[in-house]
Amino acid sequence: MRLANSNFHTKWGTGKTQDNLPFFRKVAPPTQTSVWDNGVVAKLKDLEARLERTEQQLRLFQKVSRFMVREMSLQEVLLGIVDLIVEYTACDSCLVYLIDDDELVLCASNTPHPSTIGKVRLKLNEGITGWVARERRMVAISREAYNDPRFKFFGDLPEDTYEAFLSAPVIARNRVVGVINVQHRQPHAHTGNEMEVLTTVGEQVGCLLVLARMPGEAVEAVSHAELVLSSGPITPRA
Repeated sequence: MRLANSNFHTKWGTGKTQDNLPFFRKVAPPTQTSVWDNGVVAKLKDLEARLERTEQQLRLFQKVSRFMVREMSLQEVLLGIVDLIVEYTACDSCLVYLIDDDELVLCASNTPHPSTIGKVRLKLNEGITGWVARERRMVAISREAYNDPRFKFFGDLPEDTYEAFLSAPVIARNRVVGVINVQHRQPHAHTGNEMEVLTTVGEQVGCLLVLARMPGEAVEAVSHAELVLSSGPITPRA
């Protein structure tokens, strides 16, 4: 049988092998060096991402600390902290509840329903929020938080239908004085950094609440050295 393409036939007739022809050339397998380089690049990118996240975390803590030393109303400070949490976690809702006797009262929120501020109240035995305050423990639910047996429905809050729920206690002088809730509309796997940030911010808010009880004039008038020295002898560490 004679090939119709004489040029092709001629090339084969010249003794060229398949390996010599362009369309038969084999792609060289990756060398050990190239594989190693790819692994290093991937590790460097992961390290850069983690460093950037750590820097964001430090900036958030610094900004909260700035709120603690400024002359601002407590409501302004709480709203500023809520905004910082929303920015860091990219959440859809951040609510701050503070304890009033045996109830948790909604005192700050990033969502536009101001009529609920001071009106939404929970008993310490109600909802996930009440459980966090009562047990002094964080709760992280990545999806279907509304199916958790501890969940409490309000009916008039959009957060009733949100999927993910992260909650941490607000602690002052080793006592729970409130709760911070972070919620996402869609399922969300909470990272260790997010949990650490919310826990630390809860502690910072607790300190802030204690400081808010002391007017600026009292801060100037008090003898801070005497306050430290009167608490007992300072024992040097070994």
